Amino acid sequence: MTIPINKALPSASRLVLGCMGLGGGWNNTPLHRQDEQQAFALIDSALEAGITVFDHADIYTFGKAETVFGRYLNAFPQRREQLLLQSKCGIKLATEQQPGYYDLSQAAILTAVDGILSRLQTDYLDILLLHRPDPLLEPAEIAAAFTQLLQQGKVRHFGVSNMAWPQLQLLQRYLPVPLRVNQLEMSLQRHHFIEETLLTGMAEGASRHFGYGTVEYCQQQDIQIQSWGSLAQGRYSQAQPDESAAEQQTRLLVSRLAAEYQVAPEAIVLAWLLRHPAQIQPVIGTSKVERLQAAVQAQHISLSRQHWYQLYIAARGAALP
Repeated sequence: MTIPINKALPSASRLVLGCMGLGGGWNNTPLHRQDEQQAFALIDSALEAGITVFDHADIYTFGKAETVFGRYLNAFPQRREQLLLQSKCGIKLATEQQPGYYDLSQAAILTAVDGILSRLQTDYLDILLLHRPDPLLEPAEIAAAFTQLLQQGKVRHFGVSNMAWPQLQLLQRYLPVPLRVNQLEMSLQRHHFIEETLLTGMAEGASRHFGYGTVEYCQQQDIQIQSWGSLAQGRYSQAQPDESAAEQQTRLLVSRLAAEYQVAPEAIVLAWLLRHPAQIQPVIGTSKVERLQAAVQAQHISLSRQHWYQLYIAARGAALP
């Protein structure tokens, strides 16, 4: 099942596989055969389920996530054209010598992309995202980097992650091509993107910050919204020792609806996002085939309006105003 991210990417799947957990731990331990087997099985399972978009970042498991995915593409080169590779750059991880920081300078972007392509064993990225907003970013530098990457054929489309609409608007003024994607933390648990607009003009709305107008801006500008953290770290699919009363109530409701729709609880959690008119594209961040198979069931159901609101009210822990 596919939906167009936009006219430029008509083959994008409704769901995205987040590859953050591939390649073992966040350390410098070399890849093991078991890491490779796990990654290959997960990628195969995703493709069989109709997922065509695979989300990476240069920092994921210290680069090993891209490296093990690259081994998959090397083993099955015919599959490169069957999928859309997306990666992110801009975060510099902390070391013993310095704290972590962001770098979206022209040189940093170009260097990062070369590293990404090398690890993924591919000649081009379908989509490059700027991972975090860098307070020191210079839009003209980013435009120069994007222009060079386009001319060299290294990146076909561009987007951002964790940015509000004024940042998007500022960048777009300088960029040679439209931004295609904005990846944001959104889930049944992290529902401030709903709260902030629902509580417009109300005192309690002041504490519900997300980035006012960002969802609507992306809809207007044909920028695909992707949601990270979509499964709420499993808080609604299995009991947690520290769950709140609202989380427990939501988890039980998710379980009841899963039985009614005859799907796994994970599918209900994702279906809540999929039901939103903004056509949110959830990123499934798992390294387990079983959880992926549970999540992809969301593609085949559509929550009723009443069930969508029941889940939202349970998650917010209070009646609507």
